[in-house]
Amino acid sequence: MVEYTAIQSPDRCPPHPGAVISDMLLGMSHSKVEIANMLGISRQHLYDILKENKPVSAAVAVRFGKLFGNGAAIWLRLQAAHDAWHAERDIDLSNVPCLVSAQG
Repeated sequence: MVEYTAIQSPDRCPPHPGAVISDMLLGMSHSKVEIANMLGISRQHLYDILKENKPVSAAVAVRFGKLFGNGAAIWLRLQAAHDAWHAERDIDLSNVPCLVSAQG
């Protein structure tokens, strides 16, 4: 079997977990209110995540992981990648020194 490495453009923002969950919910027969109830979170909290207005916390990631059967780590990695991409572009690092030389 041939393995291929996925290469993502560094200029493309990784998806917010809410966007991934929104796509997953499209094929399900459950309403968002039912999903929120299953997760034990408020309907508004779920809507805020789906609209990408709130991050997925560790506590909610555990719930998503159980609900979808894929564990919490994937939701936390998606959130971390999304947050890091934005931070690397939004935070001014011009006054932060580099302690270790990148030259080898």
